[in-house]
Amino acid sequence: MRKTIALVSLIIMTLASYGQVVHEDSAMILRKVYMDGDTFYVYSFDEFILKEFNSKDEKEAYLKLVRNVKKVMPYAKLAAFRLQMMEDNLNQLSSKKAKKKYIKATEDAIKVEFIAQLKKLSSSQGKLLIKLIHRETGNTTYEILKKYRGSASTMFYGMWAKMYNADIDTKFDPIEDYQIEHIIKNAKLE
Repeated sequence: MRKTIALVSLIIMTLASYGQVVHEDSAMILRKVYMDGDTFYVYSFDEFILKEFNSKDEKEAYLKLVRNVKKVMPYAKLAAFRLQMMEDNLNQLSSKKAKKKYIKATEDAIKVEFIAQLKKLSSSQGKLLIKLIHRETGNTTYEILKKYRGSASTMFYGMWAKMYNADIDTKFDPIEDYQIEHIIKNAKLE
């Protein structure tokens, strides 16, 4: 009987020790503390939020938002990169005519490269892209268009967006859009 209890205890302790494996993504050791000859590790864990959904629809809406953020975020990051690159190149040009020609050539190149992919986005993904562009660049889509395309084109694009119930002047608010921010950080999309 004692041998059986000892064997069961040994198996339970072995299984419990396997459950204490620290995964690289979930924690990291901050420091070791030595106390009375023993070593204690102080860990830092990633922040996580436990969310219980009130209904199946809420859960499905959240999962849809996760899919949309993962699909659209690369476009927002690329837009921010291209915008910064274009701004750097424009600063090297001296004449207004050369700048205008460069902006037009850049727009044409972006259209050729991405128009087919962007047309496949759903309306909700397009609205999310407008928010994420503001998050990545610090400027709304309206401000970017007005700066590089002028008032008439901006007004045209604004009316076009309204047909899809979107607004090119939409801003990303980290407090209001906390779920989007959480998804970006949790999925390591930054």
